[in-house]
Amino acid sequence: MVNPKQQSLAPGLYLVATPIGTARDITLRTLDILGAADVIAAEDTRSLRKLMGIHGISPGDRPVLAYHDHNGEKMRPRLLAALAEGKSVVYASEAGTPMVADPGYDLARAAVAEGHALISAPGPSAVIAALTVAGLPTDYFFFAGFLPNASGRRKSALKALEAVPGTLIFYESPKRAAAMLRDAAQVLGGERRAALCRELTKKFEEVMRGTLDELAEACAARSLKGEIVVLVDRGRLPNIRESDLEMRLAEALKVHSVRDAADAVSAELGLKRRQVYQRALQLSQDSTGDSGS
Repeated sequence: MVNPKQQSLAPGLYLVATPIGTARDITLRTLDILGAADVIAAEDTRSLRKLMGIHGISPGDRPVLAYHDHNGEKMRPRLLAALAEGKSVVYASEAGTPMVADPGYDLARAAVAEGHALISAPGPSAVIAALTVAGLPTDYFFFAGFLPNASGRRKSALKALEAVPGTLIFYESPKRAAAMLRDAAQVLGGERRAALCRELTKKFEEVMRGTLDELAEACAARSLKGEIVVLVDRGRLPNIRESDLEMRLAEALKVHSVRDAADAVSAELGLKRRQVYQRALQLSQDSTGDSGS
């Protein structure tokens, strides 16, 4: 067993990433922090105790406290009080990196507001793991978390993301994955390339790749289980090479604002103004750092 007091940590709130599947994906630094922190908080204390046991870390007489969506208002003052006493507090998500679709946000924000140090021990993240194996562009990506459950609201949320010039990433329930893919095909276009990543780093890991239409059909025909990440490629501009579009926009931006350049080029090429505006905004930011608003 690791003696939890064989090391010491500076006061502060430590955010540690935990494995999304395979227990050995934990980092050595996270093990050090878990072994030395004065107070341990976790979204799921049972899974964290199990993980610590696998790696030979005993909590000893240190408090191991649950902190999640249902008890945050009550537990947050206790953790902040420990920080105010100069103690080191570690917070761990149930799986993955804290703050990413995780209840730790309010705790971290409150710690910063009270002037406490906030320290990250980076590690596993389902978002990044899925992005690396999906086979889709990684130069720009947008994490949208969980979409609404109801189809109408889900379609509205997807419509708002239609023109994002990067790979879209979603978390999804296995029970809703087929319906989500069907809605995405209708809103974003069934020909868009996509990937569904299931049970990443676990025994039954699976990555399904194809168009949104193909994935929607495949998922409707089977029962899915486990944690799911869905990724959708950016929209492609029809009949116009992206290099040509960027050249036209670059010329227009020399004499127009981002808004006016997008209006002019979209009208000239017969393209959706929203997509052209997003591309013009990106070009403007890359070249000048200006927001274009």
